[in-house]
Parts: sequence; C-alpha cells; structure tokens
Amino acid sequence: MKNVLHVGCGGHHIINTHGFNQGEWNEIRLDINPAMQPNIIATITDMRQVPDASIDCVYSSHNIEHLYAHEVPKALKEFRRVLRDDGFCVIITPDIQAVALRVAQGNLTGELYRSSAGPISALDILYGHRPSIEQGNLYMAHHTAFTDISLREALIIQDFMETATESENYTLVAIAGCTRLSPFAYDVMDSIFK
Repeated sequence: MKNVLHVGCGGHHIINTHGFNQGEWNEIRLDINPAMQPNIIATITDMRQVPDASIDCVYSSHNIEHLYAHEVPKALKEFRRVLRDDGFCVIITPDIQAVALRVAQGNLTGELYRSSAGPISALDILYGHRPSIEQGNLYMAHHTAFTDISLREALIIQDFMETATESENYTLVAIAGCTRLSPFAYDVMDSIFK
C-alpha cells in the first residue's frame, strides 16, 4: 500500500479521486486545524512528525499560496524530505498569470468562474477568501503568487528532478518527481482537469 500525504486546504478526501484508489493508497491528512480531524497536526513548513522518505505522494491543494514567499522553499524542502526516492508531489494553486490577463482587461471584481463557495473574482484569487479574511481569519489570505515558470523553478531548486505544469480555468497544477515522473503522476494531473 502506498501513502499519500494530503496537505491540502479543506476537509475533502482524495481517496477514490484522481486515481488514488482505496486499497492501493492510504491517505494521511496533515492540517494545522484540529477541527479538520487530521492524522497529523503540523504546518507544511515543519512536518517533522512525518519520517524521512516515508511518503509516495504529497498532495497539496490550494495551500501553498497562503505562505509568504520566504516560507515556500521551506515547504517544498519538507515535501522533498518526506518523499520516497520514486515519490512525487502534486501542487494545485491559482495561476496568477491567467488572473493577471483578466485584470489587465479591466476585470477585477467580475465573476471568473463559479466554485462550490460561490462566484470567484480576480480579487478573490489575488487576495484569498475575502469573507473569511473580513471575519479575521488571516490564514485564508494569499501571500504568494505563482506562474508555471516560477513554481517549476522553485521545485527544481529543492532537488525535484522532473516537473510538469498545466493550467486551466485559473488553476495551475504542478507535479514534481524525486526522479522521473511515473505515468500515474501524469494521470493524476489529467484527472484534475476532467
């Protein structure tokens, strides 16, 4: 059985999605919020409770943009540390380049797409979850933005050997392998955009 360390935002589980089939994969949840009922309470910049080289996949969905720029290398270094030699990570984050094009066209507050939380504007993508921020939850603010090039470069600096990125609907997905990426890693990326 393979281990996927889910360090994503929110309470959804990834087993039985994106090819992470029950019986083949064991989901280990990491979160800073005990209310999410994680297996491990920690931050993505300090996951010392997770042993070195014990994880087959790190799945990071919409949380790396909440870090400050100086914290991103720490998080990616932790991702690399916990992964097995043949492991890989999946990072899902807003695509700031796609958002910037809409802003340049004058669309800052108009709906770009509709999520389960309601309409999402360029302002929401740039700054984070505005209703939560207005209520004082500053963890929901976005502090760092990524393009496919900047995210790929950040991963390479942390010794990931092969990376691939894809963007659609203002979402950027990067996969990075400790060695060569397996076909399964590309299948995960493809399934995210279905």
